Amino acid sequence: MAVALKERPCSDRAPKGAFCFRSDEPFGLEHGGSLSRLQLAYETWGALRPAKDNVILLHTGLSASSHAHSTAANDNNGWWEAFIGPGRALDTDRFFVVCTNVLGGCFGSTGPSSLDFATGRPYGPDFPIITVFDMVQAQLRLLDAMGIERLHASVGSSLGGMQSLALSALAPDRVARTVSISATARSYPSSIAARYAQRRAVMADPHFAAGHYYDGPAPLDGMRVARAMGTLTYRSGPELNERFGRARQPGAPQLGTDFAVESYIEYQAEKFARTYDANSYLYISKAMDLFDLGDGFSSLEEGAARIQSDTLVIGVTTDILFPVWQQREAARLIQEGGAPTTYVEVGAPQGHDSFLILTDDIGGPVKRHLEKR
Repeated sequence: MAVALKERPCSDRAPKGAFCFRSDEPFGLEHGGSLSRLQLAYETWGALRPAKDNVILLHTGLSASSHAHSTAANDNNGWWEAFIGPGRALDTDRFFVVCTNVLGGCFGSTGPSSLDFATGRPYGPDFPIITVFDMVQAQLRLLDAMGIERLHASVGSSLGGMQSLALSALAPDRVARTVSISATARSYPSSIAARYAQRRAVMADPHFAAGHYYDGPAPLDGMRVARAMGTLTYRSGPELNERFGRARQPGAPQLGTDFAVESYIEYQAEKFARTYDANSYLYISKAMDLFDLGDGFSSLEEGAARIQSDTLVIGVTTDILFPVWQQREAARLIQEGGAPTTYVEVGAPQGHDSFLILTDDIGGPVKRHLEKR
């Protein structure tokens, strides 16, 4: 382990106990432009073997920080708390797990809310367009600094699943196993349209100020609406029906939060709006729209064929954001490209967010894939 990296704690909005990798070398981006400095917030769990051959890189979804699991410095539950630890899907008795806040994020990594050292002010809308391939290139810089030449596995769900596939295609010699859950090999019109509508809601907020809102009120109303729309793609109709039915608040009907399901949507929207940077939301969701595993190669098929790691793809039948046929397609393309590929389909009512909940149906296959000889 490169101990020097851990001597530099994160600042800003990074989770308590997170550490930062900083690079002063210019970081070029896929669609042009560059960042003069790069910072990634990261956290680790487990012990790194002297050979550095037991590393799992865990990629986050759109809105998650590096805090995937509690640590000695931060006992708050992480976003994948039940999946990480001794004997769990990502077994910390066996593996050294590394999770970063994604490039473009707002929890310690370089993003639109970070200071542009050329101006001394936040980048805001002057932040360059980034892609999923840029995100994994940044992670490769971190791995280089840690002296990690090859990963035991690259693991991710949703946007994290896109990153997992992108890293395995970009640097096939550096990944032994790949896990992609509830993701896709390229974004299709239905999810692109959903994210576009969410971005329009944010930009329509009068406090958005064309992205220059850091000295004033944040565009909270726009973020609430955007997250409410997003939540409808993260869960499923059957689950919402089972959890809430037509239950209502007591009293006469009103135009506000009347039904129990509306209160749930409102709670999720409020929590997200208060904790996440609006510009990061715009930039990262746009990166998801732009994702195509064939970018930089002659075709989608060639991009998928570059993946030579032992690959596990998991889909959920009730996923609205990335319908299950997209995971089937990804698995087929990777298998046709020559990589050993396992496809698992989960028939659960929780929809896209199943990867946050189902420790047996999703965690089980992940554990078996990571530990098989």
